[in-house]
Amino acid sequence: MKSMFRSRMRPWAAACATIVTLAGVAVTAPVALAAAPARTRGTGHVSDLPPAVEAIMHKPGYESAQWGVYEVDPSDGYVIHSQFARQSFVPGSDTKLVTLSAAWHSLGPGHRFTTPVYAAGTRHGSTLKGNLALVAQGDLTMGGRTKPDGSVDYTDIDHTSANDLPGATLTPENPLAGVDQIARQVREAGITRVQGDVVVDPRIFTPPELDPQPTPLIINDNLIDLLTTPTTAGHPAKLFWRPQVKPYSVDFKVQTVAAGGTTNIAVKASPDGTKITVSGQIAAGTQPVLRTSPVQDPNAFGRTALIEALGRAGVTVSARQTGPNPERKLPASYDHDSRVAAYISPPYRQYAKLILKVSHNLGANLALCNMAGLRGSKDCFAGGFGVEHDFLTRVAHVDPTQFQLDDGRGGDATEKATPVGLAQVLAYWLHTPDATAFRLSLPILGVDGSNASSCTHCPARGKVFAKPGTVIGLDRLNGRLAVADQSQAGYLLTDDGHVVIFVELVNSATAPDIQGVMRIFDDTNQISALLQEEASAHL
Repeated sequence: MKSMFRSRMRPWAAACATIVTLAGVAVTAPVALAAAPARTRGTGHVSDLPPAVEAIMHKPGYESAQWGVYEVDPSDGYVIHSQFARQSFVPGSDTKLVTLSAAWHSLGPGHRFTTPVYAAGTRHGSTLKGNLALVAQGDLTMGGRTKPDGSVDYTDIDHTSANDLPGATLTPENPLAGVDQIARQVREAGITRVQGDVVVDPRIFTPPELDPQPTPLIINDNLIDLLTTPTTAGHPAKLFWRPQVKPYSVDFKVQTVAAGGTTNIAVKASPDGTKITVSGQIAAGTQPVLRTSPVQDPNAFGRTALIEALGRAGVTVSARQTGPNPERKLPASYDHDSRVAAYISPPYRQYAKLILKVSHNLGANLALCNMAGLRGSKDCFAGGFGVEHDFLTRVAHVDPTQFQLDDGRGGDATEKATPVGLAQVLAYWLHTPDATAFRLSLPILGVDGSNASSCTHCPARGKVFAKPGTVIGLDRLNGRLAVADQSQAGYLLTDDGHVVIFVELVNSATAPDIQGVMRIFDDTNQISALLQEEASAHL
């Protein structure tokens, strides 16, 4: 177990249900929350909260915890509940609300990433004497999740969380779909032979020191998927792995044990990541178990993937398939070279939805680099946070000092946010044409995304749209887990269709084990549900 989990946690199970839409819901343009009238109910302290909410806040594990709550009617700024709302809390993945709001606005919801391939050399009939250069653009999925209707697919427990959370599953799309499409376009451009090399051009930005680290070229989230399926007791299990690109190989040593036995699967990889060993056991009759192994060199991986795709499309390349990406062969510019292929991504709103629904950490960190590109900067920190700061101050009119952020995803206990600040970011959206689209991009309680499996049969199911956040670490002194943050922030939809903004965070809780962390997660969702029921009864 890591000393600090830089990701949100979520329950073991996932539920699928009908998504409640908000099309047609009328929302009056809200007043600025910073100027909300001081007519709070009661004192604005915990005693003002519903008794059932207070009871949750006083459960074991919260003895030394601090709760922050802010609930406001955006139609007139009426503060419904406020507890430590202007104090700073660790926000966890609620940081993504700030990052993705800035990226959605700055890039534009319809922005598409165009990843071109240039023929750098001379053409002699169907032979290119020179190199093919794929110019990476920071596309998050490169077609690997795109459904036939153009939307981006996801599962409630994403494969990027497979090594931390049980129940992760794969989307059915081909993770190499983008490079396959590019290869076919090269062939359609009349090239059947490349008498030279294939090179990935990663110069659009410098990968920042973040975990996970965003890179200019990303295929399958820079992961190798390893899916183990049990057979019958005493026999080897079955392995499905993807994407299969040279020189990656898997040595599979997992046995099926009797039903009811222990499932324990370990993954190890060579230093360069190309030789993967999967070992252990899986109980008969159980669901397949997904694990992942990281791609250590995304540029070399992408180069080989494209050469192999070109071969499938009928284009031969004289250079060797595997090996380092030869960046030294890149030209200074492509002004005199012809573009022979390009992969065009789905609109950014689809990527934002993926990132928010499943708390996609790589995508949130990548958003900083995407925003940096708007300023022509290769520095994801200076450029990305510069755009984010401008969004808060000039567009959303939110005081940026209500936040302390050092990445795009959230996860460090050093990062901070006030409940009011998060609520003001959420209030910004209600002024925009994308209000409904943004709301529906958040996990829906009991329906989809990170909150799919909580409150699946409660009255608030489908009426809470909220981004959860979690930061946990080890309390080695006391032999327990330290929950630096568990939070929910988003919108409540009352039974008559009124929208309410809410933020709830608990910092410094404790849990004896992961199951205890899951109970804290469910507690915050239960509070969300209780607030929705109360708002429905009184507003």
